Amino acid sequence: MGIRNNPKLDEKSLWEYALRVLSQRAHSAGEIRQKLLKRAQSAADLEAVLAKLREYEMVDDRRFSEAFAAARLQNDGFGRYRILNDLRRKRVSAAVAEGAVNRAFTGTDEQQLIERYLTRKYRNIDLTQFLKEEKNLASAYRRLRTAGFSSGSAVAVLKRYSQRVEDFSEPPED
Repeated sequence: MGIRNNPKLDEKSLWEYALRVLSQRAHSAGEIRQKLLKRAQSAADLEAVLAKLREYEMVDDRRFSEAFAAARLQNDGFGRYRILNDLRRKRVSAAVAEGAVNRAFTGTDEQQLIERYLTRKYRNIDLTQFLKEEKNLASAYRRLRTAGFSSGSAVAVLKRYSQRVEDFSEPPED
């Protein structure tokens, strides 16, 4: 079985393809442009379809970013930096991403968010006992940083469970 070669699409077919792609999940303007670019017969067809998508408000980075940031915060409990990074990977401009994340995190206490994250990730584990081991403490710290939490907040919460956190040299904030 060989690699399937996707045929290039004219404007009408590209429009149908765009609708099919957007029906599966929301995409940023950059993501949808990239997908359509691979399938478009011409640049004119691509621009016409993108203009139509914007006209029908089917592609709006501000709305997409706000929904994405709120969902990642509520459903996954991720921190600010992880959500910003995820939005940048989805080709959302830095200014739009920053605004969406700021709105999503308004009124959110990062340390409480970290506590909930640790409780969920280490359920059925006594964290005070578990974090006595240096390797577990370092692992928990790395996990919190990967989840997008600031170093200062991660250290502050981990200090509640272990005095060994003092050994961490805090890197500068992102």
